Amino acid sequence: MNLSIIIPLYNEEESIGELNKRLKEVLVKLKINYEILYIDDGSRDTSVKILRTLSAQDEHLRIIELKRNFGKSIALAVGFEQVLGDLVVTMDADLQDDPGEIPRLIEKINSGYDLISGWKYKRKDPFVKILSSKIFNFTVSLLSGLKIHDFNCGFKIYKQEVVKSIEVYGELHRFLPFLAYQQGFKVGELKVKHNTRQFGESKYGRSGLKRLSNYILDPINVVFLTKYQRKPAHFFGNVGLISFGIGLLISLYLTIIWFTGQAIGNRPLLFLGVLLMIIGIQLVSMGFLGELIVRKDISKDKDKYIKKQ
Repeated sequence: MNLSIIIPLYNEEESIGELNKRLKEVLVKLKINYEILYIDDGSRDTSVKILRTLSAQDEHLRIIELKRNFGKSIALAVGFEQVLGDLVVTMDADLQDDPGEIPRLIEKINSGYDLISGWKYKRKDPFVKILSSKIFNFTVSLLSGLKIHDFNCGFKIYKQEVVKSIEVYGELHRFLPFLAYQQGFKVGELKVKHNTRQFGESKYGRSGLKRLSNYILDPINVVFLTKYQRKPAHFFGNVGLISFGIGLLISLYLTIIWFTGQAIGNRPLLFLGVLLMIIGIQLVSMGFLGELIVRKDISKDKDKYIKKQ
């Protein structure tokens, strides 16, 4: 199998037929072995019925039905586990991702990359969604050090090794380029055409303003879980040393003025200084304990750090 297409969907009955038609037109011209995996994420409309009809007419189509609506991350995780292709394309089912861009994605990844993320350069979405996305992408780029413009674009292409290596759950589908980058894969981006949504509203990622807080907090959470997963002492230790240092300076200041004859026993600053030193010691200790746990874990999975030839 040369190419796998993963399409997670939820209640997209109006767009499935047209999407499948456009995909077939592109993939037939490529003259490669391919499969299309539709991951139905608990749709309540006629999406599954339409997919079953299409798959009965085409051996290249596979349908995976989830028990209920679990979210895009789980849908992608299931698809990643099932794919057979050497290259894996993910795209949305709402016709905003243009199948005509697939040949360009293939050409780009074959130029020496492991993952290419689409960049919706002229995005056809409501202003609120565009604004919240810009805030999200800026935050992730700043915290991660990975300089790409559109982390959250669902239109991507991966080498199979990448999709088999990264774990996707919760809201991690928004951070796939960063997760791959943290594992040593070469990540790039490509400007892709973005179409105006033709039917209904977005099923994944709607309510831009409601997600604004997540767009700020989730990057911090993911960066912590990736950058400091193998070195917790660096995070807790640094915070702990800062806390202890401030507490120590406060205590030294109070000690000096005590020697000058001023009473410090009932000053709130004394309690703050002692508290900060105690918290600092606890955080440093927590970091060391984390290092012991991580060291034991690393000894079990050293093979995943070896580059496959």
